[in-house]
Amino acid sequence: MIDPQLPPQTPENTASQTAAHTEASASKVLPTATKPATPEPNWERVTLETLAFSVLNEQKATRRWRTFVRLAWLTFFVLMAWMLLSRTAPSSDVSAPHTAVVEIKGEIASGGESSADQIVSSLRSAFEDRGAKAVVLLINSPGGSPVQAGIINDEINRLKLIHKKPIYAVVEETCASAAYYIAVSTDQIFVDKASIVGSIGVLMDGFGFVGLMDKIGVERRLMTAGENKGFLDPFSPQTDKHRAYTQAMLNQIHQQFIAVVKKGRGERLRETPDTFTGLFWSGQQAIELGLADKLGTLDFVAREVVKAPDLVDYTRRDNVAERLAKRFGAAMGEGAVKALKSMPAIH
Repeated sequence: MIDPQLPPQTPENTASQTAAHTEASASKVLPTATKPATPEPNWERVTLETLAFSVLNEQKATRRWRTFVRLAWLTFFVLMAWMLLSRTAPSSDVSAPHTAVVEIKGEIASGGESSADQIVSSLRSAFEDRGAKAVVLLINSPGGSPVQAGIINDEINRLKLIHKKPIYAVVEETCASAAYYIAVSTDQIFVDKASIVGSIGVLMDGFGFVGLMDKIGVERRLMTAGENKGFLDPFSPQTDKHRAYTQAMLNQIHQQFIAVVKKGRGERLRETPDTFTGLFWSGQQAIELGLADKLGTLDFVAREVVKAPDLVDYTRRDNVAERLAKRFGAAMGEGAVKALKSMPAIH
C-alpha cells in the first residue's frame, strides 16, 4: 500500500536521498578541515628580540652578582685592616696612675699568645707608660719552651734597669717550669695557698717503636749523611752514646735554669735536696721554701703593694682579624702546595 503523503519513489528520488544521507553521515564522522593559521607578520623579529632581551637580563644579573661578591670581599678586607690596626693594648700613655697587667697564660711557646714576642711587646708598653706605677705578671701556665722563657726573663731584667719600675708576679693556679723561669725575674712572687709552683727541671720526651716494628715484621730503612743525624728517630734503636749525649745537653739546660732561679731569688731561697729535682709544691709550701714571697691576689697587690688599685691590661692578643688572617694565610699556603703538586712534571 502506498502512503499518499510520501512522494512516489522514483529512481531519481532514491539516488538523491542516498547521496544526502551519505553526506550527512560523513559530516558526523569526519571533522571539518580547519583552515591553516596565517603567520603573524615579522614573527622572526619578535622571536629574536625576545631571545636578545633574555640574554641581556641574564648578563645584568651576572654582573650584579659579580659586583656584590667584589664589594663583599672589599668590605671584608677593609674591616680586617681596620681591626689589625686597632690593637687591643691600651695607648702608649695612660696619664692616670694605675697598675699595669700583663697576662701569661697557657703554654709558653713560639707562635702562641704567651710567646716571647707577645709578652716582650706587652712588657715594653707597660714599662714605658708614665702612668703605670708598677707592672704585674698575672701567671697561670704549666711551662713550655726554655728558650722563650729565657728571652722574657732577660727582657724583664733589662726593662727594670732602664725604667726603675717595680714588677711583681701573681700566680693563679699554676706557675711551673718555664713559667717559674719567668717569675723569678720579678721583685716579688705572690701566690694562692693552693697554687702549684716549681717544677725546676728539664725534659725531652718521645716514643720508641723498635720492638713493635720487629713484631709486625716491618723494616725501617733510614739513610743519613752524618753518623748521628738520625739518633732521635723513634723507629731506630737508641744507643748508649746517643743517650749520654742527650742527657748531657738536658743537664746543661737544667744548670742554666738553676742559675736563673738562684740569681732571681737570692737569699730568700731555702734550698733543699729536692728544690731542683723537678718537684712542685703548693703555694703555701713555696713560701716556706723561699720559692715565693707572700699570699696575694692581683687586686691585693694593686691596692696594698703598688697603691694604684686601677688596673690596665697591656697584654697583647691576636684579635679576630689577625686570627682570620693567619688561618687565611695557612689555607692559601696549603692551596698553593696542592696546586703545585697537581701540576704536571717537567722532564
